[in-house]
Amino acid sequence: MDITGWQSQLRKGAAELVVLSLLQGGERYGLDILDSAGGSGGVLSDGTLYPLLTRLEREAKVEARWAMADDAKIPRKYYRLTAEGEALVAQMQRAWHEFSAFVTGAIEEAQDGRKTAPAGRTIPALAD
Repeated sequence: MDITGWQSQLRKGAAELVVLSLLQGGERYGLDILDSAGGSGGVLSDGTLYPLLTRLEREAKVEARWAMADDAKIPRKYYRLTAEGEALVAQMQRAWHEFSAFVTGAIEEAQDGRKTAPAGRTIPALAD
């Protein structure tokens, strides 16, 4: 696998966490989410965002409503987290912090040539 394929897999893996985390700040519409999480080097495109939002809505992680914004000519679909979505994003964020700390530690250990953690360490599992 080349670096482009690897980066693509990283983006796919992080997309749900990014969307749910952005919705923690309150209700947002799709283009607003895309602007925050997309763009050059971002984790989302419109081709990935809307199917993800549809799935999250079907799984009752987010709720959506249509509304006309003051500056809009057409209605926008606004998304917000459900209680189930709030619980999920909290779990995902904990798992991400543990995972990223593990990976960072392994990279630093390899770069420094020193042991920073005991042999046989494992990535903590996400609690059910």
